[in-house]
Amino acid sequence: MTTTLILGGARSGKSRFAENLVMASGLERHYLATGRAWDEEMRTRIAQHKADRGPSWTTHEEPLDLVEKLTAIDGERRIVLIDCLTLWVTNLIMEERDIPAEFTALADFLPSARARIVVVSNEVGLGIVPDNRMARDFRDHAGRLHQIIAAKADEVYFIAAGLPLKMKG
Repeated sequence: MTTTLILGGARSGKSRFAENLVMASGLERHYLATGRAWDEEMRTRIAQHKADRGPSWTTHEEPLDLVEKLTAIDGERRIVLIDCLTLWVTNLIMEERDIPAEFTALADFLPSARARIVVVSNEVGLGIVPDNRMARDFRDHAGRLHQIIAAKADEVYFIAAGLPLKMKG
């Protein structure tokens, strides 16, 4: 099928844009959430996102083994929304996973997917240089991953103020 990458800043409208794209597809909807509920505020956000999507979505929560979960739910007449890659990167860093290997596995999976894949991620490279090594490493990993996925994607959008700019496809 096809892969679509949707990038944007915090509260840019990227998730709403992605969800609308999925809803318009007419395919069986799967939502692959990478976030972890580290505190009450995040638990509340996750619950609100689930409620907003409603019962027409099948939700899968997978903070680390993204390719394994994608392989398990892959199928024709399906569309999978991954939200979001930057939370996944955070989880990989915190668990001290082999980040280049994880990125390569995802990039290798995408062209073979039978489902249509829509990937959401936060563009974090447009701001100031972070003041600590962990934050700089995170920014660098996210930037590298975005380049890898954009190269594999059929379509790439950048969202700002709720407005999409089609960059590829």
